[in-house]
Amino acid sequence: MKIIASLLVFCCLCGGLKAQVEKTAPPVILGKNDTIKTLMTKLDGELVPWIVTPEVRIVDTRIFASTQDRANFYRLRYNVMKVLPYAQFAGKRYRQLQRDLALTADKKQQKALMKACETEIKDIFNKQIKDLTITQGEVLIKLINRETGNTSYAMVKELKGGFNAFVIQSVAKIFGHDLKETYDREEQRDIESILQTAGYNPSYN
Repeated sequence: MKIIASLLVFCCLCGGLKAQVEKTAPPVILGKNDTIKTLMTKLDGELVPWIVTPEVRIVDTRIFASTQDRANFYRLRYNVMKVLPYAQFAGKRYRQLQRDLALTADKKQQKALMKACETEIKDIFNKQIKDLTITQGEVLIKLINRETGNTSYAMVKELKGGFNAFVIQSVAKIFGHDLKETYDREEQRDIESILQTAGYNPSYN
């Protein structure tokens, strides 16, 4: 019993000494230029400021195996940057439609909202997108999936119904496109590298 009592006393003394050390920690001394408020954490008994910094991207210089590889990459970069605004528009307009549909349960009004969205997209298509090359169209389909998280086929099906989506998909395949195509960052490493270098991030993230 005496041994146990002695151990308890010893532990209490150690705890008391530790508390005294913590209480007597040196005060924070501010310099004449210490005017920025920041978060602090205790490290080895001292208060250390810490600041959350923005993300830093480190991009290496790309080495091409041949002149043709270089030309192919720069052609791809041109195509990506050409269709990227259309993918961003599609994502923005699609999300707006989702928000508008969520605000009403009226089927007639929902139908009118979808019709307005379809008309707006058709207007853009007739003026600009119809002049894209097959390769640019393929890149656009991938980027729409990356921007919205949905395939072009799923978006058409939601707007126009399953049968119309099937018809449009059939027509698209004649021109070498697949509206069900998805974006895979590993498979599309060149496109991903171009987007990251441009500082692009999908709006739905």
